[in-house]
Amino acid sequence: MNAVQIPKPEKVFTVDHLEVRVYATDDELALAAAWEAGHWLRECLACQGNVAAILGAATSQIKFLKQLTTREDVDWSRINLFHMDEYLGISGDHSASFRRFIRERVAEPLKSRHVHYLEGDTTQPLEECERYGRLLKAQPIDLCCLGIGENGHLAFNDPAVADFGDRRTVKIVKLDLKCRMQQVGEGCFPHLPAVPQYAFTLTIPALCSARKMVCVAPEKRKAPAVRDALQGPIDPSCPASVLRRQSHAVLCLDADSASLLA
Repeated sequence: MNAVQIPKPEKVFTVDHLEVRVYATDDELALAAAWEAGHWLRECLACQGNVAAILGAATSQIKFLKQLTTREDVDWSRINLFHMDEYLGISGDHSASFRRFIRERVAEPLKSRHVHYLEGDTTQPLEECERYGRLLKAQPIDLCCLGIGENGHLAFNDPAVADFGDRRTVKIVKLDLKCRMQQVGEGCFPHLPAVPQYAFTLTIPALCSARKMVCVAPEKRKAPAVRDALQGPIDPSCPASVLRRQSHAVLCLDADSASLLA
């Protein structure tokens, strides 16, 4: 990985406290963002015994995670991994389960024993929120890698339920229509009625509590949400706008997702 030439962004600019980098293609974005995240993990590992990271599970993260998990210069055995959301009521073997996504794309390639899963099919969902919250609080979160939804959501914090001052770490939310339609459009479910209406999600403050955030948001379908996040008000109506308050965050775009920016 160290011998690979790291792509340079075509543009770099700052919106409020957020650094934004625009790459020519999603492949260049994925490679550069993986280098950024991997380099940070190495720095953390050099200073402390164990590291904790939160990873997003979504189609927009596939190329990035493939690049990140193939880094041989990161000691993954010392990293505790979490994911940030899961549908309520589906099993870990369901084709759309984020547990399955993380297991197949992260845990199995890394042969890691340190992946903590949100149990979407638990019979005690409120207790599951508490259990997972305790795990997240057991040590500081060093890195959060996430994306931006078509409605501007972070994890499953859709506009109607996003709370920038939320005191919880994990909560159960009702998914809005645009979010559920995105899951159909990405091929996760065959039609809208098949998409669960409720899900677990890490809250906005829980995500932003990480010492470093790397947000990977490629593709033209994300361009309206990116525009609203960077050029609209900092408001839960576009949850991703909260990134502009995070000086420890970097937002990585490709030409398509940045195409509507002034």
